Amino acid sequence: MAETFHFNISMISRGKSKSAVASAAYISCEKIKNEWDGEVHDYHNKKGLLHSEIFLPENVPIALKDRTTLWNSVELNEKASNAQLARNFIIALPKELSFEENKKLIIDFIQENFVSKGMIADLAIHDRTSEDNNNIHAHIMTTLRPINESGRQKAKKNMFLMKTEKR
Repeated sequence: MAETFHFNISMISRGKSKSAVASAAYISCEKIKNEWDGEVHDYHNKKGLLHSEIFLPENVPIALKDRTTLWNSVELNEKASNAQLARNFIIALPKELSFEENKKLIIDFIQENFVSKGMIADLAIHDRTSEDNNNIHAHIMTTLRPINESGRQKAKKNMFLMKTEKR
């Protein structure tokens, strides 16, 4: 039985002085330049990254599998100084499962809840393990607008967050 449960959803918004590029660089432990403001976000020395991957819906250009291209596209598409840029999820994963089991679990979740609904999802699985602390968790960033076949974001935002089933 899992000891802790954590599922946090937040909005990455310029109005909150946040950047999709900065968030993507942080979760992926990469160095990425934000074309919106010219700032370089460098987290390549950050520890704990086990896996990162971008998931695309059908008919979305493969070029958006590149994190720099994807999140700079989002930043440049949104013009407002208080624009909402992406959704950010942080989800604790079960310590009792192996890395491969956790990876499959979170990828299935992403495919069913985001990619199948037309959103791009950027996944990073982290673990800060010490002798007495196992903290495996997933960071997921999703786009807010559907992407067309040419790689451009559509004007209307995809307001889908999570579809709940009636019981």
